[in-house]
Amino acid sequence: MTPGDVAAVGMVERSTYPFPWSEGIFRDCLRVGYLCRVAEVDREIVAYGILAMGAGEAHLLNLCVREDFRTMGIGRRMLQLCVERARQAGMEALFLEVRPSNPNAIALYESEGFVTVGRRRGYYQASGGREDALVLRLDLAEGASQPPA
Repeated sequence: MTPGDVAAVGMVERSTYPFPWSEGIFRDCLRVGYLCRVAEVDREIVAYGILAMGAGEAHLLNLCVREDFRTMGIGRRMLQLCVERARQAGMEALFLEVRPSNPNAIALYESEGFVTVGRRRGYYQASGGREDALVLRLDLAEGASQPPA
């Protein structure tokens, strides 16, 4: 992701989420040096992932695939890229939050070896109030069990 990609990333974000990140948040992620990656099809951004790393832990902050490109494996590949980069950076674990109301994302994360380790009450803004977040963790330590291929 480059600063020139932020407007297109913002369009994907706004088309996907009822309470989207602002373009300023994406610019801040780039500015502070988070791992920010996009996937393109025919030179159009169709997915992105943002990963923060520090103190031995990685945190997947955002992973999104444009609706008309879902179920094609793009989200899985973006997730695998983030996991690979976290491992290469020597991180011991990767964490993420996901809405309990997003079973497709939960299924993807679990199929890649993530396990639920907690719940953040009222974490997400939602229509009519707040929604909890499930906290998922993937062990990245050397020799940790990996999901079946």
